[in-house]
Parts: sequence; structure tokens; C-alpha cells
Amino acid sequence: MTLENNEETRADGRALDQLRSVRMTRGWSGTGEGSVLIESGNTRVLCVASLTAGVPRWRKDSGLGWVTGEYAMLPRATSDRSQRESVKGKISGRTQEISRLIGRSLRAVVDMAALGENTIVLDCDVLRADGGTRTASVTGAWVALADAVRWGTENGLIHPQASAPVLSDSVSAISVGIIDGVPMLDLPYEEDVRAQTDMNVVQTGSGKFVEVQGTAEHALFDREELGQLLDLATAGNATLHNLQQRGLEAEVGTTVSLED
Repeated sequence: MTLENNEETRADGRALDQLRSVRMTRGWSGTGEGSVLIESGNTRVLCVASLTAGVPRWRKDSGLGWVTGEYAMLPRATSDRSQRESVKGKISGRTQEISRLIGRSLRAVVDMAALGENTIVLDCDVLRADGGTRTASVTGAWVALADAVRWGTENGLIHPQASAPVLSDSVSAISVGIIDGVPMLDLPYEEDVRAQTDMNVVQTGSGKFVEVQGTAEHALFDREELGQLLDLATAGNATLHNLQQRGLEAEVGTTVSLED
């Protein structure tokens, strides 16, 4: 299967190289210095940015800021209720891994010196999960981060210079995978669990790669298939970048979508 041959459709009617319906609503939470509800198909993630003066002790007096992320899923984000990790008293390895992915992805486009000794925490809470929760978290968190930086600048906490903006670029993420030998973009849960190869790709708005997480779950993949997956992801992330920019240009509370 080549990328040129995308007449084949999937269970939800999409083409192989087509994103699910994506919607973003800035200011949805009504709290935080930046927030966005991102909906990708049936997956919904609320991303809220909290900006505070000061940095962790190990960063103090460095002149550098800090950006990090925290990820969690509501108990009924899936078809069966899961126990809250706070009740278990232990954060799962998956939760820690995704939280770190969000933080790394955002820090890749942040000038910590321009941010100054301020901390921005991105809380990404999954309201409903249907595949791609980590990629939606990264994509939505960047929009919330951009609003928090704007808020901090307007309120005198951040003092960037024209030659050194806090954010050097946007960042987004998307999933790709191979199912029954066919490379596909943006996998919902029913495809994700069947994927022979599963991959999450984080890129900047200019197309540079931040992180590629790829695993041969049930079958090995070759160099040609890897190239096809990266091509699919690059096209998908470019579309998400454009949606992020439209969201930031729209009035707070306005929902923007791929269909607009």
C-alpha cells in the first residue's frame, strides 16, 4: 500500500490519510492562565495551563523558567470505570511516561531564558478516551501554553524581547500505525488495539521532529513503511498546526474545527 493509493476507507469512513474530526475550544475551563478543550473524534482532553512566579528549588537563581506537564484520565473516560490513581496511592508507569512526553514536547519550543523564573504547569485530563489521548494532550497543551505566555506577558510576569520570544514554534502530535499491512493516520481505539505497528510523532509547526515513539506490536516494519508513516504524520501535524493558529486567532470561547 502506497500513500498515493488512499481510496481505501476505514470503519469510520475516513481515508487512510485523513484525520478524525478535530475541534478546539480555548478558555473552556474558565480557569487557569490558558485552557483548551481538544476533541479528536470521540477523544476529549481538557488542557489547563497554570502560570506561577518562581521555579523549582533546583532551578532557582538560574534566570531560567520551567515548563512541565501532568496527565490523568477520569475514572469513566473509558467504557469501564478505572480506579483513581490518587486512591491507589501510586501513579502508573503509563501516566508518568505520558506526563513526561507532554513536558518534553513543550519544552522543545520554549526559550527558558525568555520565560524568566516562572513556572507553567500543563494539566491534561482525559474526559473521554478513544485512542490518541497523549497526542491530543500535546496538541491541546501547546495552545493552552501559548495563552499562558500571552497572559504572563500582558500582566508583567514575563518580559520577552522581540529578538527572543518565549515560544520559538508550535508543537503538535499525531498517531500513525500499520493495520493489516496498511499505513494509517490518527488511530481510534478500535484500530490502535489491532495495529501491527503503533507510532506517535511529535513535530514543530515548521515540520521538525521532536519525538518519534514507534513499536512493532505484532509484526516488524521496514524502512519503506517507516517513511510512509512519517509522511502521514507530517501531513497530519501540518493540519493540526494550522488549526492551532486559527484557534489562537479566534475569540476565547470560540470553537474551531477542521470542518470550518
